[in-house]
Amino acid sequence: MSWTDHTHFAGLDWAADHHDVAIVDAHGAVMEEFAFAHTAEGWRTFADKIAPYPSLPVAIETSQGLIVERLLAAGCTVYPVQPVAAKSYRERKKPSGVKTNQIDAWALADALRVDGQQWRSVHCDSAIVQELRLLCRGEVALIEQRTALVNQLIDTLKDYYPAALEAFDDLTAACAWAFIKRFPTPQALAKAGKQCWERWLRNHRLYSDKLNAKRLEIFAQATQLCGSEPRTSAKSLLATSLVDVLTILEKQLKTFRKRIEDLFAQHPDADIFSSLPGPGQKIASRLLAEIGDDRSRFSSAEAMQCYGGTAPANHQTGKRGRNPNARMRRACNKDLRAAMHWFADLSIQQSPWARIYYKQKRAEGKTHVCALRCLGNRWMKILWTMWQTRTAYDPELHQRNQIEHGSWVLTLMPSSS
Repeated sequence: MSWTDHTHFAGLDWAADHHDVAIVDAHGAVMEEFAFAHTAEGWRTFADKIAPYPSLPVAIETSQGLIVERLLAAGCTVYPVQPVAAKSYRERKKPSGVKTNQIDAWALADALRVDGQQWRSVHCDSAIVQELRLLCRGEVALIEQRTALVNQLIDTLKDYYPAALEAFDDLTAACAWAFIKRFPTPQALAKAGKQCWERWLRNHRLYSDKLNAKRLEIFAQATQLCGSEPRTSAKSLLATSLVDVLTILEKQLKTFRKRIEDLFAQHPDADIFSSLPGPGQKIASRLLAEIGDDRSRFSSAEAMQCYGGTAPANHQTGKRGRNPNARMRRACNKDLRAAMHWFADLSIQQSPWARIYYKQKRAEGKTHVCALRCLGNRWMKILWTMWQTRTAYDPELHQRNQIEHGSWVLTLMPSSS
Protein backbone atom coordinates (compact mmCIF):
# COMPACT_ATOMS: atom_id res chain seq x y z
CA MET A 1 0.00 0.00 0.00
CA SER A 2 1.38 3.42 -1.00
CA TRP A 3 1.40 6.32 1.42
CA THR A 4 -1.43 8.16 -0.35
CA ASP A 5 -3.70 5.12 0.12
CA HIS A 6 -3.63 5.43 3.91
CA THR A 7 -6.79 6.97 5.32
CA HIS A 8 -6.06 6.62 9.04
CA PHE A 9 -2.96 6.98 11.23
CA ALA A 10 -2.25 5.82 14.77
CA GLY A 11 0.09 6.72 17.59
CA LEU A 12 0.93 4.34 20.42
CA ASP A 13 2.37 5.54 23.72
CA TRP A 14 3.80 2.39 25.29
CA ALA A 15 4.52 1.51 28.90
CA ALA A 16 5.48 -1.56 30.89
CA ASP A 17 1.95 -2.68 31.78
CA HIS A 18 -0.39 -0.85 29.38
CA HIS A 19 -0.43 1.16 26.15
CA ASP A 20 -2.44 4.18 24.98
CA VAL A 21 -3.57 4.49 21.36
CA ALA A 22 -4.99 7.33 19.29
CA ILE A 23 -6.23 6.99 15.70
CA VAL A 24 -6.83 10.01 13.44
CA ASP A 25 -8.20 10.27 9.91
CA ALA A 26 -6.56 11.99 6.95
CA HIS A 27 -7.92 15.37 8.11
CA GLY A 28 -6.65 15.02 11.67
CA ALA A 29 -9.96 14.23 13.34
CA VAL A 30 -9.64 11.80 16.23
CA MET A 31 -11.47 8.58 15.40
CA GLU A 32 -10.40 6.32 18.30
CA GLU A 33 -8.81 6.79 21.69
CA PHE A 34 -8.32 3.82 23.98
CA ALA A 35 -5.90 2.06 26.30
CA PHE A 36 -5.24 -1.65 26.64
CA ALA A 37 -3.25 -3.85 28.98
CA HIS A 38 0.04 -5.42 27.96
CA THR A 39 -1.41 -8.91 28.15
CA ALA A 40 -2.52 -11.50 25.61
CA GLU A 41 -6.13 -10.42 26.14
CA GLY A 42 -5.15 -6.77 25.81
CA TRP A 43 -3.47 -7.35 22.47
CA ARG A 44 -6.55 -9.21 21.23
CA THR A 45 -8.57 -6.13 22.19
CA PHE A 46 -6.14 -3.97 20.24
CA ALA A 47 -6.50 -6.21 17.16
CA ASP A 48 -10.32 -5.92 17.36
CA LYS A 49 -10.14 -2.13 17.70
CA ILE A 50 -7.96 -1.65 14.62
CA ALA A 51 -9.75 -4.22 12.47
CA PRO A 52 -11.67 -1.47 10.55
CA TYR A 53 -8.33 0.11 9.57
CA PRO A 54 -6.32 -2.36 7.43
CA SER A 55 -2.53 -1.87 7.15
CA LEU A 56 -2.77 0.85 9.80
CA PRO A 57 0.45 2.93 10.06
CA VAL A 58 1.48 3.31 13.71
CA ALA A 59 4.04 5.71 15.19
CA ILE A 60 5.81 4.58 18.35
CA GLU A 61 8.88 5.64 20.36
CA THR A 62 10.83 2.42 19.81
CA SER A 63 12.05 0.33 16.91
CA GLN A 64 12.41 -3.07 18.58
CA GLY A 65 11.06 -5.38 21.21
CA LEU A 66 7.93 -7.41 21.84
CA ILE A 67 5.60 -4.44 21.31
CA VAL A 68 6.91 -3.84 17.78
CA GLU A 69 6.63 -7.56 17.03
CA ARG A 70 3.00 -7.58 18.18
CA LEU A 71 2.20 -4.52 16.05
CA LEU A 72 3.71 -6.16 12.98
CA ALA A 73 1.83 -9.39 13.72
CA ALA A 74 -1.40 -7.35 13.85
CA GLY A 75 -0.74 -6.15 10.30
CA CYS A 76 0.37 -2.63 11.21
CA THR A 77 3.12 -0.67 9.48
CA VAL A 78 5.40 0.55 12.28
CA TYR A 79 7.16 3.91 12.14
CA PRO A 80 9.67 4.40 14.97
CA VAL A 81 10.12 7.95 16.30
CA GLN A 82 13.09 9.28 18.22
CA PRO A 83 12.09 10.28 21.79
CA VAL A 84 13.52 13.77 21.22
CA ALA A 85 11.40 14.17 18.10
CA ALA A 86 8.33 12.83 19.92
CA LYS A 87 8.82 15.44 22.63
CA SER A 88 9.00 18.19 20.01
CA TYR A 89 5.81 16.97 18.34
CA ARG A 90 4.02 16.97 21.72
CA GLU A 91 5.24 20.49 22.52
CA ARG A 92 4.05 21.64 19.11
CA LYS A 93 0.58 20.35 19.95
CA LYS A 94 0.60 21.43 23.62
CA PRO A 95 2.99 24.38 24.08
CA SER A 96 1.60 24.85 27.59
CA GLY A 97 3.56 21.77 28.67
CA VAL A 98 0.50 19.59 29.39
CA LYS A 99 1.46 15.91 29.18
CA THR A 100 -0.64 12.76 29.40
CA ASN A 101 -0.28 9.35 27.83
CA GLN A 102 -3.26 10.00 25.57
CA ILE A 103 -1.85 13.35 24.45
CA ASP A 104 1.44 11.63 23.61
CA ALA A 105 -0.37 9.02 21.52
CA TRP A 106 -2.42 11.70 19.72
CA ALA A 107 0.68 13.82 19.02
CA LEU A 108 2.44 10.80 17.50
CA ALA A 109 -0.58 9.93 15.35
CA ASP A 110 -0.95 13.46 13.99
CA ALA A 111 2.80 13.77 13.40
CA LEU A 112 2.66 10.56 11.39
CA ARG A 113 -0.26 11.94 9.37
CA VAL A 114 1.55 15.18 8.55
CA ASP A 115 5.20 14.10 8.22
CA GLY A 116 5.14 10.32 7.99
CA GLN A 117 5.66 10.08 4.24
CA GLN A 118 9.30 10.98 4.89
CA TRP A 119 9.82 8.46 7.68
CA ARG A 120 11.35 5.00 7.41
CA SER A 121 9.17 2.12 8.55
CA VAL A 122 10.44 -0.93 10.40
CA HIS A 123 11.66 -3.55 7.93
CA CYS A 124 11.38 -7.27 8.61
CA ASP A 125 14.63 -9.15 8.10
CA SER A 126 14.89 -12.92 7.84
CA ALA A 127 14.51 -15.03 10.98
CA ILE A 128 18.25 -15.78 10.97
CA VAL A 129 19.14 -12.07 10.95
CA GLN A 130 16.62 -11.26 13.67
CA GLU A 131 18.07 -13.92 15.97
CA LEU A 132 21.63 -12.99 15.00
CA ARG A 133 20.98 -9.33 15.84
CA LEU A 134 19.59 -10.18 19.28
CA LEU A 135 22.47 -12.56 19.99
CA CYS A 136 25.12 -10.05 18.92
CA ARG A 137 23.58 -7.31 21.04
CA GLY A 138 23.27 -9.74 23.93
CA GLU A 139 26.94 -10.66 23.54
CA VAL A 140 27.93 -7.00 23.65
CA ALA A 141 25.81 -6.52 26.78
CA LEU A 142 27.57 -9.45 28.46
CA ILE A 143 30.97 -8.08 27.44
CA GLU A 144 30.03 -4.74 29.00
CA GLN A 145 29.04 -6.56 32.20
CA ARG A 146 32.36 -8.40 32.17
CA THR A 147 34.20 -5.10 31.79
CA ALA A 148 32.30 -3.64 34.74
CA LEU A 149 33.09 -6.69 36.88
CA VAL A 150 36.78 -6.60 35.91
CA ASN A 151 36.93 -2.91 36.84
CA GLN A 152 35.33 -3.73 40.19
CA LEU A 153 37.85 -6.53 40.70
CA ILE A 154 40.73 -4.14 39.96
CA ASP A 155 39.41 -1.63 42.50
CA THR A 156 39.02 -4.40 45.07
CA LEU A 157 42.58 -5.66 44.58
CA LYS A 158 43.96 -2.13 44.80
CA ASP A 159 42.38 -1.88 48.23
CA TYR A 160 44.05 -4.93 49.80
CA TYR A 161 46.24 -6.89 47.33
CA PRO A 162 48.34 -4.60 45.04
CA ALA A 163 50.80 -7.44 44.33
CA ALA A 164 48.17 -9.35 42.35
CA LEU A 165 47.63 -6.35 40.07
CA GLU A 166 51.36 -5.89 39.62
CA ALA A 167 51.90 -9.54 38.71
CA PHE A 168 48.98 -9.73 36.26
CA ASP A 169 48.33 -6.62 34.22
CA ASP A 170 45.45 -8.24 32.28
CA LEU A 171 42.60 -9.02 34.67
CA THR A 172 40.47 -10.40 31.82
CA ALA A 173 42.81 -13.42 31.53
CA ALA A 174 41.68 -16.71 33.02
CA CYS A 175 45.10 -17.26 34.60
CA ALA A 176 44.71 -14.05 36.64
CA TRP A 177 41.35 -15.27 37.94
CA ALA A 178 42.85 -18.66 38.78
CA PHE A 179 45.64 -16.94 40.72
CA ILE A 180 43.16 -15.03 42.85
CA LYS A 181 41.20 -18.22 43.56
CA ARG A 182 44.37 -20.13 44.51
CA PHE A 183 45.99 -17.30 46.49
CA PRO A 184 43.13 -15.02 47.61
CA THR A 185 45.23 -13.04 50.10
CA PRO A 186 48.84 -11.87 50.34
CA GLN A 187 49.19 -14.02 53.47
CA ALA A 188 48.02 -17.14 51.61
CA LEU A 189 50.51 -16.36 48.85
CA ALA A 190 53.40 -15.94 51.27
CA LYS A 191 52.49 -19.14 53.13
CA ALA A 192 52.49 -21.20 49.89
CA GLY A 193 56.18 -20.56 49.24
CA LYS A 194 58.37 -20.32 46.17
CA GLN A 195 58.11 -23.95 45.06
CA CYS A 196 54.33 -23.72 45.06
CA TRP A 197 54.48 -20.49 43.06
CA GLU A 198 56.75 -22.01 40.43
CA ARG A 199 54.58 -25.12 40.15
CA TRP A 200 51.46 -23.01 39.77
CA LEU A 201 53.05 -20.94 36.98
CA ARG A 202 54.07 -24.12 35.11
CA ASN A 203 50.63 -25.69 35.51
CA HIS A 204 49.03 -22.61 33.95
CA ARG A 205 51.54 -22.57 31.07
CA LEU A 206 53.14 -19.29 32.03
CA TYR A 207 56.60 -20.07 30.69
CA SER A 208 58.22 -16.65 30.17
CA ASP A 209 61.40 -16.80 32.26
CA LYS A 210 61.84 -13.04 32.37
CA LEU A 211 58.22 -12.33 33.29
CA ASN A 212 58.05 -15.18 35.82
CA ALA A 213 61.22 -13.99 37.52
CA LYS A 214 59.57 -10.63 37.99
CA ARG A 215 56.40 -12.31 39.27
CA LEU A 216 58.34 -14.38 41.80
CA GLU A 217 59.95 -11.23 43.07
CA ILE A 218 56.52 -9.59 43.42
CA PHE A 219 55.14 -12.64 45.21
CA ALA A 220 57.97 -12.58 47.72
CA GLN A 221 57.17 -8.97 48.67
CA ALA A 222 53.36 -9.27 48.58
CA THR A 223 52.86 -8.85 52.34
CA GLN A 224 54.92 -5.66 52.51
CA LEU A 225 52.04 -3.63 51.09
CA CYS A 226 48.60 -5.05 51.84
CA GLY A 227 45.41 -4.30 53.73
CA SER A 228 44.73 -4.84 57.40
CA GLU A 229 43.40 -8.19 58.57
CA PRO A 230 39.70 -7.10 58.65
CA ARG A 231 40.03 -5.42 55.26
CA THR A 232 41.82 -8.40 53.73
CA SER A 233 39.26 -10.83 55.10
CA ALA A 234 36.29 -8.89 53.67
CA LYS A 235 37.86 -7.82 50.39
CA SER A 236 39.27 -11.28 49.57
CA LEU A 237 35.75 -12.70 49.82
CA LEU A 238 34.53 -10.04 47.39
CA ALA A 239 37.44 -10.69 45.02
CA THR A 240 36.86 -14.45 44.89
CA SER A 241 33.12 -13.86 44.43
CA LEU A 242 33.82 -11.58 41.48
CA VAL A 243 36.12 -14.20 40.00
CA ASP A 244 33.38 -16.83 40.31
CA VAL A 245 30.90 -14.58 38.51
CA LEU A 246 33.46 -13.73 35.81
CA THR A 247 34.18 -17.42 35.24
CA ILE A 248 30.50 -18.18 34.71
CA LEU A 249 30.09 -15.11 32.50
CA GLU A 250 33.04 -16.16 30.33
CA LYS A 251 31.46 -19.57 29.84
CA GLN A 252 28.19 -17.97 28.73
CA LEU A 253 30.05 -15.69 26.33
CA LYS A 254 31.53 -18.77 24.67
CA THR A 255 28.03 -20.21 24.33
CA PHE A 256 26.83 -16.98 22.72
CA ARG A 257 29.82 -16.89 20.38
CA LYS A 258 29.25 -20.50 19.27
CA ARG A 259 25.59 -19.83 18.45
CA ILE A 260 26.48 -16.60 16.61
CA GLU A 261 29.12 -18.39 14.54
CA ASP A 262 26.66 -21.14 13.61
CA LEU A 263 23.97 -18.70 12.51
CA PHE A 264 26.43 -16.51 10.64
CA ALA A 265 27.73 -19.50 8.69
CA GLN A 266 24.17 -20.42 7.67
CA HIS A 267 23.39 -17.02 6.14
CA PRO A 268 23.93 -16.61 2.38
CA ASP A 269 25.50 -13.16 2.92
CA ALA A 270 28.20 -14.49 5.25
CA ASP A 271 30.78 -14.65 2.46
CA ILE A 272 30.16 -11.00 1.59
CA PHE A 273 30.88 -9.72 5.09
CA SER A 274 33.69 -12.22 5.72
CA SER A 275 35.55 -10.97 2.63
CA LEU A 276 36.14 -7.55 4.20
CA PRO A 277 39.77 -7.06 5.27
CA GLY A 278 40.23 -7.16 9.02
CA PRO A 279 36.95 -7.67 10.87
CA GLY A 280 37.08 -11.41 11.44
CA GLN A 281 33.96 -13.42 12.08
CA LYS A 282 33.02 -11.61 15.29
CA ILE A 283 32.75 -8.12 13.75
CA ALA A 284 31.52 -9.45 10.38
CA SER A 285 28.58 -11.15 12.11
CA ARG A 286 27.70 -7.90 13.90
CA LEU A 287 27.77 -5.98 10.62
CA LEU A 288 25.43 -8.49 8.99
CA ALA A 289 23.15 -8.49 12.03
CA GLU A 290 22.72 -4.70 12.05
CA ILE A 291 22.55 -4.11 8.27
CA GLY A 292 20.26 -7.08 7.69
CA ASP A 293 19.32 -8.75 4.42
CA ASP A 294 16.40 -6.62 3.21
CA ARG A 295 17.90 -4.91 0.13
CA SER A 296 15.01 -2.43 -0.10
CA ARG A 297 15.90 -1.01 3.30
CA PHE A 298 18.57 1.38 2.00
CA SER A 299 17.96 3.00 -1.37
CA SER A 300 21.44 4.51 -1.49
CA ALA A 301 24.83 4.34 0.17
CA GLU A 302 24.08 7.69 1.83
CA ALA A 303 21.02 6.19 3.52
CA MET A 304 23.12 3.38 4.99
CA GLN A 305 25.85 5.83 6.04
CA CYS A 306 23.32 7.97 7.91
CA TYR A 307 21.69 4.94 9.49
CA GLY A 308 25.07 3.65 10.64
CA GLY A 309 26.15 7.00 12.06
CA THR A 310 29.32 7.32 9.96
CA ALA A 311 28.01 10.25 7.90
CA PRO A 312 28.42 13.60 9.67
CA ALA A 313 25.43 15.77 10.55
CA ASN A 314 25.77 19.35 9.35
CA HIS A 315 24.80 22.13 11.76
CA GLN A 316 24.37 25.52 10.11
CA THR A 317 23.26 28.76 11.74
CA GLY A 318 22.98 32.35 10.60
CA LYS A 319 26.29 33.18 12.26
CA ARG A 320 28.16 30.49 10.34
CA GLY A 321 26.56 31.34 7.03
CA ARG A 322 27.95 29.12 4.31
CA ASN A 323 30.36 27.26 6.60
CA PRO A 324 28.25 24.69 8.46
CA ASN A 325 29.74 22.81 11.36
CA ALA A 326 29.93 19.03 10.82
CA ARG A 327 29.06 17.05 13.91
CA MET A 328 28.92 13.38 14.81
CA ARG A 329 25.50 11.95 13.96
CA ARG A 330 23.64 11.07 17.16
CA ALA A 331 20.36 9.76 15.73
CA CYS A 332 21.54 6.47 14.26
CA ASN A 333 21.93 2.75 14.92
CA LYS A 334 24.59 2.91 17.63
CA ASP A 335 25.26 -0.83 17.46
CA LEU A 336 26.11 -0.54 13.76
CA ARG A 337 28.22 2.56 14.42
CA ALA A 338 30.21 0.66 17.06
CA ALA A 339 30.71 -2.31 14.72
CA MET A 340 31.92 0.01 11.93
CA HIS A 341 34.33 1.65 14.38
CA TRP A 342 35.93 -1.70 15.23
CA PHE A 343 35.98 -2.78 11.58
CA ALA A 344 37.62 0.46 10.44
CA ASP A 345 40.25 0.12 13.16
CA LEU A 346 41.04 -3.47 12.18
CA SER A 347 41.08 -2.70 8.44
CA ILE A 348 44.03 -0.33 8.93
CA GLN A 349 46.23 -3.35 9.66
CA GLN A 350 45.30 -5.26 6.49
CA SER A 351 44.24 -2.71 3.86
CA PRO A 352 46.98 -0.39 2.47
CA TRP A 353 44.55 2.25 1.22
CA ALA A 354 42.65 2.25 4.55
CA ARG A 355 45.92 2.76 6.44
CA ILE A 356 46.90 5.71 4.21
CA TYR A 357 43.43 7.23 4.44
CA TYR A 358 43.50 7.02 8.24
CA LYS A 359 46.99 8.54 8.47
CA GLN A 360 45.97 11.41 6.21
CA LYS A 361 42.95 12.20 8.37
CA ARG A 362 45.15 12.22 11.47
CA ALA A 363 47.58 14.54 9.65
CA GLU A 364 44.65 16.88 9.02
CA GLY A 365 44.25 17.17 12.80
CA LYS A 366 41.37 14.77 13.35
CA THR A 367 41.26 12.65 16.49
CA HIS A 368 41.70 8.88 16.35
CA VAL A 369 37.95 8.29 16.76
CA CYS A 370 37.01 10.93 14.17
CA ALA A 371 39.53 9.54 11.65
CA LEU A 372 38.11 6.04 12.12
CA ARG A 373 34.59 7.39 11.61
CA CYS A 374 35.69 9.03 8.34
CA LEU A 375 37.28 5.76 7.24
CA GLY A 376 34.17 3.86 8.29
CA ASN A 377 32.11 6.21 6.12
CA ARG A 378 34.21 5.24 3.10
CA TRP A 379 33.92 1.56 3.96
CA MET A 380 30.15 1.90 4.38
CA LYS A 381 29.83 3.13 0.79
CA ILE A 382 31.85 0.15 -0.44
CA LEU A 383 29.87 -2.23 1.75
CA TRP A 384 26.55 -0.93 0.41
CA THR A 385 27.62 -1.72 -3.17
CA MET A 386 28.84 -5.19 -2.14
CA TRP A 387 25.59 -5.79 -0.25
CA GLN A 388 23.34 -4.65 -3.09
CA THR A 389 25.19 -6.61 -5.78
CA ARG A 390 25.84 -9.64 -3.53
CA THR A 391 29.55 -9.65 -4.36
CA ALA A 392 32.56 -10.20 -2.08
CA TYR A 393 35.20 -7.55 -1.57
CA ASP A 394 37.86 -7.55 -4.30
CA PRO A 395 40.87 -5.33 -3.46
CA GLU A 396 42.07 -5.37 -7.08
CA LEU A 397 38.68 -4.23 -8.37
CA HIS A 398 38.61 -1.56 -5.69
CA GLN A 399 42.02 -0.29 -6.76
CA ARG A 400 40.94 -0.18 -10.42
CA ASN A 401 37.92 1.89 -9.40
CA GLN A 402 40.17 4.24 -7.45
CA ILE A 403 42.37 4.69 -10.51
CA GLU A 404 39.33 5.30 -12.72
CA HIS A 405 37.97 7.97 -10.39
CA GLY A 406 41.36 9.55 -9.64
CA SER A 407 41.30 8.91 -5.90
CA TRP A 408 43.73 11.08 -3.92
CA VAL A 409 44.59 8.02 -1.79
CA LEU A 410 46.55 6.54 -4.70
CA THR A 411 48.84 9.56 -4.85
CA LEU A 412 49.96 8.82 -1.28
CA MET A 413 50.49 5.10 -1.74
CA PRO A 414 54.10 3.93 -2.22
CA SER A 415 55.01 2.87 -5.74
CA SER A 416 54.99 -0.91 -6.32
CA SER A 417 58.26 -0.57 -8.27
